[in-house]
Amino acid sequence: MSEAHLLPRLFPTPEEVPEAWRFGEPQVQKEYLVDGRFEQWGGPLAKVLSPICFATAQGDQPVELGSTPRLSADAAMQALDAAVRAYDKGRGAWPMMRVAERIRHVEGFLQRMREQRGAVVKLLMWEIGKNLKDSEKEFDRTCDYIVDTINALKALDRRSSRFELEQDTLGQIRRVPLGVALCMGPYNYPLNETFTTLIPALIMGNTVVFKPAKFGVLLIRPLLTAFRDSFPPGVINVIYGSGRETVSALMASGKVDIFAFIGTHKAASELKKLHPKPHRLRSALGLDAKNPGIVLADADLENAVNECITGTLSFNGQRCTALKILFVHQSIADAFLARFNERLAGLAPGMPWEPGVSLTPLPEPGKVDYLSGLVTDALAQGAQVVNPGGGTVRASFFYPAVLYPVAAGMRVYDEEQFGPLVPVVPFSDIEQVIEYVLDANYGQQLSLFGKDPLLLGRLVDTFANQVGRINLNAQCQRGPDQYPFNGRKDSAEGTLSVHDALRSFSIRTLVATRFNEANKALVSEIIQARSSGFLSTDYIF
Repeated sequence: MSEAHLLPRLFPTPEEVPEAWRFGEPQVQKEYLVDGRFEQWGGPLAKVLSPICFATAQGDQPVELGSTPRLSADAAMQALDAAVRAYDKGRGAWPMMRVAERIRHVEGFLQRMREQRGAVVKLLMWEIGKNLKDSEKEFDRTCDYIVDTINALKALDRRSSRFELEQDTLGQIRRVPLGVALCMGPYNYPLNETFTTLIPALIMGNTVVFKPAKFGVLLIRPLLTAFRDSFPPGVINVIYGSGRETVSALMASGKVDIFAFIGTHKAASELKKLHPKPHRLRSALGLDAKNPGIVLADADLENAVNECITGTLSFNGQRCTALKILFVHQSIADAFLARFNERLAGLAPGMPWEPGVSLTPLPEPGKVDYLSGLVTDALAQGAQVVNPGGGTVRASFFYPAVLYPVAAGMRVYDEEQFGPLVPVVPFSDIEQVIEYVLDANYGQQLSLFGKDPLLLGRLVDTFANQVGRINLNAQCQRGPDQYPFNGRKDSAEGTLSVHDALRSFSIRTLVATRFNEANKALVSEIIQARSSGFLSTDYIF
């Protein structure tokens, strides 16, 4: 599959990079954020290489972007201890702070974050190969998520400002923080997906240790000063290095109360096992997925192809919500593949900053070889690459391969490829597809394409207890962020949406008293004297 001559103009020379997007000298980062100050790391550094290569006389050479601290377990523990001190068993300034004040801190961070848009977008392109349009969208969507989270918390606090009377018991119920959170995000959305747990954890009053994704790590650097200047010391601490060394030590300490992680279920399980008191660990996990797209015989082919192209190949298929396998009814399979391949051929490969580019290099080392291995396995078992140039490789670039007919027993039938590989399974009996979904290890989402209301209604009922979201005549996706984002089986633990995340990082606490004149007077005096941040009727506008 290594036919680099099919992609002769893929990688640029240094001089061909537009001035606005040139990277410059490698960024050597030694600072990390602990207890409200930048610590300077004097130990080993981890090199950061771009998936983008430069074309040279010696061949395609990956661009070195810089390096980040390879912290030791002891250095990571210092960050965790700072978070523990800042929480102070729930008595710290941050967890005791009134909601309106915490909101002001987060708003201050958002203002400072917006100032770094250009720097972060540029690093998204160079570090993970995300095209310019999607990099800008990720940054802007993250800012919107923060705004939506603030508004959701205001609405939640307004409801909590009321007192309730039940069976002669007067009470006020508010959500309070859980403790110290460890937040880790994925490399495919190193800003947005990370902040969908980080921001709710912070705004609900928890203190945080944040470890950036393994790729897309330098792009957090422009935000470090904003973190430092926006929150009290110890509230947010940012560490770097090998997760095996640093995160394992944090979890084994038993000092982590909330584990927010987006990655593989195997890694999540291994880390959770290290915690000495797992019953005290709250987890919010976004894990693996093998979302199927199911194209029925009566589907609108034009719509199905358009949605499946985006669903399988947006950001090179590197999305947990991507369509990872397509089941297409045998009667329309040829017509579907013809249109699909025609659309695929129109997707432009190139560098992230080039206008109209859809297909870009892959950031994960070894990914190209892994995808090629899946293709080789499928071909050996009777599948074919049915699109021109499918599986062509050049350095870190893998041109999308459409495999057909895919069947049980092939690795790509079950494994989550997380890349630009499109397995297509023909079917004539819908029970074959139903059995696949029922027996699958994953249960995040699926897509149904068809028109028959009776059949679709039956399939919705069948799949509603198997996945977290069913998409009718539409690709799988996370948004809008107000909708629940979850999964079953090995795909998730907990639910994330704007308002669900606030609940995931907090717990309801009730203050109650017998409803009589003396207690009514006591509660009124506490409120009027503003002697309690919990017992309050303040209304946040």
